Amino acid sequence: MEEAQQLNTWEGFVDWKNRPALKGHHGGMVAASFVLAVEILENLAFLANASNLVLYLSRFMHFSPSTAATMVTNFMGTAFLLALLGGFLADAFLTTYTIYLISASIEFVGLLILTIQAQKPSLKPPNCHSVTTCQEVGGWKEVMLYAGLYLVALGVGGIKGSLPPHGAQQFDETTPQERKQRSSFFNYYVFCLSCGALIAVTFVVWIEDNKGWQWGFGVSTATILISIPVFLLGSPFYRTKLPTGSTITTMFKVLTAAICNSFNSRSSNNAVTSMGTSPSYATEMRDGEDQNSNKNMSTQAPTQSLGFLNRALMNKPAHPKLQCSVKQVEEVKIVVKILPIFMSSIMLNCCLAQLSTFSVQQAATMNTKLGSLKVPPASLPVFPVLFIMILAPLYNHVVVPFARKVTKTETGITHLRRIGTGLVLSIVAMAVAALVETKRKNVAAKQGLLDSSSHHEPLPITFLWLALQYLFLGSADLFTLAGMMEFFFTEAPLSMRSLATALSWASLAMGYYLSSVLVTVVNGVTGAYRHTPWLSGGNLNQYHLERFYWLMCILSGLNFLHYLFWAARYKYTSTRLEY
Repeated sequence: MEEAQQLNTWEGFVDWKNRPALKGHHGGMVAASFVLAVEILENLAFLANASNLVLYLSRFMHFSPSTAATMVTNFMGTAFLLALLGGFLADAFLTTYTIYLISASIEFVGLLILTIQAQKPSLKPPNCHSVTTCQEVGGWKEVMLYAGLYLVALGVGGIKGSLPPHGAQQFDETTPQERKQRSSFFNYYVFCLSCGALIAVTFVVWIEDNKGWQWGFGVSTATILISIPVFLLGSPFYRTKLPTGSTITTMFKVLTAAICNSFNSRSSNNAVTSMGTSPSYATEMRDGEDQNSNKNMSTQAPTQSLGFLNRALMNKPAHPKLQCSVKQVEEVKIVVKILPIFMSSIMLNCCLAQLSTFSVQQAATMNTKLGSLKVPPASLPVFPVLFIMILAPLYNHVVVPFARKVTKTETGITHLRRIGTGLVLSIVAMAVAALVETKRKNVAAKQGLLDSSSHHEPLPITFLWLALQYLFLGSADLFTLAGMMEFFFTEAPLSMRSLATALSWASLAMGYYLSSVLVTVVNGVTGAYRHTPWLSGGNLNQYHLERFYWLMCILSGLNFLHYLFWAARYKYTSTRLEY
């Protein structure tokens, strides 16, 4: 009876009541569909404010354009970086189920604070009529602003680090059909991101611009609150992976052991240098190996790649607490191998950061009318969002099946090729952005507005020119984000999958931080050289934004060469090459 029950349960997974998860009852696409529905609501709540935040900070909190842009990139960078914390806690101590509920509650509190501040004039700086008379928000009002923003960032980080792996772990990777469904889940996860974004940058942004920011923040607050019961509705169907302890501790243990053992005088006699040199390997692997671990860890001895880490496998280590198993060493090797891919994606996300900062400010200076309809500048992301919503199903139901037939592989198009495609599109996007900004500046020059510091009517140039760079960057986001999430999830060891998936968001965070650093460095260098920084002042027309975009185009090209170097040498650990 017990054996039959064990065969009918998912090993290492439990239901929402902490009972063993049952096959045929827990997991699958039904469970994952609740995650997709929640993602629409969650991204709506987050992006509704993030896409328009730069204008709120500059117009109502009276920060300069460059300061507001830096604040937004720091805020969004922190939110995405905190996804690592959410993923780590989900793997090590809590479950993805618990982390989501806690994080959504924290984000709700943060949005509630921002709503109250936007509602009460006494909590904001006084209105001003010109750039010279504006005073930035300060004192406890500024503290309130930062408290709300970074509580939202903490909540968003926890959600981003727990929700995608929670959905992906609903599928049994030992079954080819469910592996394909898991791949479809990642594509539709990006699709649902876009659905939430579409509502955010149209309906909610219109509310913010026409009814007031208190209503925009209020919609976001209500939306994240609604997402909690929607998530709970799926509880009877979820299967949740049990936490396995601190993966970070394991990584530091292996790295420390390898370094310490290198200085051990007996390392030459005890270090593991080849396959099968120790009779204890087979026993080690039988005791420590998980049935779902990657194929490199199913061997009975360590692989020869990253041989330095094999020094952690000594019969007599430098300290008894540094005793490591082959499984632990191989897991750390996998993480080390995917880090260069992670690093290569940061520059692309630095380019994406421009969508919510300088591009929005560019649109604010242009003619945003479509006939009798005036489009809010922060609604510009509707272009890449619509394109992603069209391309994601097309890619999943047309491109991938065709590629599978041609390549005879399960993935059709490999994860690394998807990521590489996104990197190329980001290069094109930055070149287009530079050309469009040059055109906008030429129009401003004809109007005699380059040297003026006061506010003027919109330039006689349509904001639709900016749609070109949005389309290229939106396409790059689809290819790269979905590719990275699936790549990190499938390649990482089972015990590190939430943390590894969070690397996709950490890459976004690093991109936003890099954008802030680039603005600071460019202003410092150009200010010392020309006495007038490229990106400084209260009037965007006085900026040399086109030069900044050309710089990013060059850096993106160099980054792509860096990516090719590592991608060409990477060997997949878990991707099935044949049906």
